[in-house]
Amino acid sequence: MLSKISIKNYILIDSLELDFSGGLNIITGETGAGKSILINAIDIVFGAKAGKEVIKGGKEKAFIEVTILNKKQNVSELFEEFGIENFGEEIILSREITQTGSRSRVNGSIVNHDFLKRFRELFLDIHSQHQTYSFLQPKYHIVLLDSYTKNTCGELLENYKNGFDEYKTLISKLEEAKNNADKTEDQIEFLKFQVEEIENAQILDTEEDEKLTNELGVLENVEKLKDLTGSSYWTLSGDDGSILEGLYQVKANLNKASGMDSNLEGTESELIEAIERIKTISSNLREYSSSLENDEERINLIQERLFLLDKLKRKYGGTLELVVQEGEKLRQELDGIEFSTQHIEELENQIKVKKEEITKIAKELSAQRKNYAKVLSSLIVEKLEKLELPKVRFEINFEETELSPNGIDKVEFLISTNISEGLKPLAKVASGGEISRVMLAIKTIFAQSDNIDTVIFDEIDTGISGKTSQSVADEVKELSKYMQVVMITHQAIIASKSDRHIYVRKTQDSTTNVDISILEGDDKLKAIAELASGGISEESIRFAKTLLGV
Repeated sequence: MLSKISIKNYILIDSLELDFSGGLNIITGETGAGKSILINAIDIVFGAKAGKEVIKGGKEKAFIEVTILNKKQNVSELFEEFGIENFGEEIILSREITQTGSRSRVNGSIVNHDFLKRFRELFLDIHSQHQTYSFLQPKYHIVLLDSYTKNTCGELLENYKNGFDEYKTLISKLEEAKNNADKTEDQIEFLKFQVEEIENAQILDTEEDEKLTNELGVLENVEKLKDLTGSSYWTLSGDDGSILEGLYQVKANLNKASGMDSNLEGTESELIEAIERIKTISSNLREYSSSLENDEERINLIQERLFLLDKLKRKYGGTLELVVQEGEKLRQELDGIEFSTQHIEELENQIKVKKEEITKIAKELSAQRKNYAKVLSSLIVEKLEKLELPKVRFEINFEETELSPNGIDKVEFLISTNISEGLKPLAKVASGGEISRVMLAIKTIFAQSDNIDTVIFDEIDTGISGKTSQSVADEVKELSKYMQVVMITHQAIIASKSDRHIYVRKTQDSTTNVDISILEGDDKLKAIAELASGGISEESIRFAKTLLGV
């Protein structure tokens, strides 16, 4: 159960520390005082969406922390899976919201949304006005029924959903195979032509075009290259007046000079190295010039090859690499068509088998749902009779549908609150007060079956008064014997049942703030008196004392 909440810089709250009690925690305050702010803060710390707009004006970040006293939930496996230290009964859950995001922690360890979702299912259920709207929608009714049956039918439903996903995947594959098989013969022939055109080119090197272009440039300029490299060779090492001949003379002179001055020995060594390098260059030029030959046949071959490669680049991509990639893609498409044609019958057989398999599971699931629907309907009627709807009838209607993610069932809640009227859809029959009681009945049944720690009701007493208020008060009080209940109410009768009375008020000084306090003794008496009559008078005080039994 919730033991304590600490809030800083959240919406209209500067700083707050509030202790909850076991049993029934009632929250009251004038309309617009900010009662829902406290509920929203609890919702957010348990993982609800929260943006920077919840940060109090002028502050950098908001912080919410709750202390949970855990006496009945086994969290060992969950904590171990996420690497969270288990300190025993006390669990600290916090969330920090900044201008750029938020971060949640449990016992100091950062946790993700997946953890919070599973953690919340163990400890908290909040019933809000938005959830009431969801409960009225027929599409949500099968979710509610499955939630009630999850302890016994959960595995069966999961098996069905997994099988249905596989079934839909097979159908998608079949559609793809049929689409491929439906291609015209001309389309297939053109695809084959494209594949063969690229594959016949045998592009083994994606830089082949660059290398061939360079080779062609050489072959087309053989005579010029021979002349340039040959004359360069003779300039370097020809018989008379060559550069090397001059350098040998310089070498002889330096050899004599170094004998006279040893400081020239280094220069002589450098010259010898230079002569050796020039000799190598000269030799390379001679070999290169001698290797050059006119080869018209090779020129023609290269030109033809470059023409082919350029054509492929224009058709399939600007580079040979893109041409190769396109060829692979077209080959896969062609293989897929040929494979699909053969594979269609196999897929159709697999779909038939899978459909029979999940249909069998769906029928078993439907049978179990119908059995539990009778039990749930009886329990809801029993609760509603206690909540001053003595002639109520409630049934869960089933219609068989085609296979869907939920099976073969279309489920809708039907209700009749008057003996003279037939069963009709929940959303079309119930008044505001009746809806509140139906929601309370469903929530109390589900909360007890889920064995959840804390249930929060955000104004579930809307539209009720008088004797009905007393019945709702008794029902909520009875529920609080099994779990912690936190409830916003405007009903004095309900508030009088509280184990802890939390009062919310809004103050307007230089800034707007929400103050939250715990009422006891005379303060609680006055708050209930004010709820009863809208003000405090001798009569309202007497009535409040009657409610409190003092």
